[in-house]
Amino acid sequence: MKIVEQPVAPARLGRLRLLHGVDGAELARLLAHCEVCTIEAEETLLSPHQTNRYLYMVLHGSLTVYVDSLDSQPLRVIDTNDCAGEVSFIDHLPPTIFVVANQPCTLLRLHTRDLAVLGESPRLMHNLALLLCERVRLSDRLIVDSEHNANVDMLTGVFNRRWLEHAYERDSARCAINGSAMCMLMLDVDRFKRYNDRHGHLAGDHVLALVARTLAAQLRPKDCLVRYGGEEFTILLPELAAEAARAIGERLRQAIERIRHFPTPIGRLPGVTISIGLAVWQPGDSLAEVIERADRELYQAKQAGRNRLSG
Repeated sequence: MKIVEQPVAPARLGRLRLLHGVDGAELARLLAHCEVCTIEAEETLLSPHQTNRYLYMVLHGSLTVYVDSLDSQPLRVIDTNDCAGEVSFIDHLPPTIFVVANQPCTLLRLHTRDLAVLGESPRLMHNLALLLCERVRLSDRLIVDSEHNANVDMLTGVFNRRWLEHAYERDSARCAINGSAMCMLMLDVDRFKRYNDRHGHLAGDHVLALVARTLAAQLRPKDCLVRYGGEEFTILLPELAAEAARAIGERLRQAIERIRHFPTPIGRLPGVTISIGLAVWQPGDSLAEVIERADRELYQAKQAGRNRLSG
């Protein structure tokens, strides 16, 4: 980073997001405490490993934000007229992100020792508060997205095994309180290894995604479809007794069976069939106990010839 002697016109300052609407006298007072600096492309401006003492305003260029490491996917871009470093500038703690120049940038920076000068302008403080609120909302969104991704199987787009534990605790407690029934279906794609060997693992991925989409389209919003592992799926059916759950399982089996072929980016592929095991939940059952019973019934369905429901 280089400090440069470069005058900044008041009109140019007014375009900065943090300084929008601040009057000329207040801008002049602020500018007296600031300095202009430049950084080269790929130079790191902020890092969790280095204390930050400055609030940066981007006069020219843009910066890229990374969360975990410089090898992670970029989080967002800080464009011309935006700010960087405002949180660590205020709380005096190390930044939680990496900020890297993706092109040569010119920055206006204010040292934390001059923080009080911001308080001399109500408009400037208003702009800073809005900026910080936006950062909080972004952080909240990232937490939600991170939690969602941790619970979703990336191949099929349905919930994963981690979410099943949460859904079971929630639904079993609700059904116990309401005196309602609940069932579990465990499904397995028939002869999936043979399908992979014959058509390739990419074709196997496409067929798993097809099965997941087809199953999800047949279920109620309250039902919980989970990719349990490999070619196995489980479905929690809260507030349904065995007869109704059996009818749903049969409908799911038929829906998959009817797909003889389906289009994919790698060409037209043959469909598959599924076998299903049904277990009825009893109050006090653990998740492992219900899964064991459903898995036992799934084994019976396969032993009886596959493409059928047992339980």
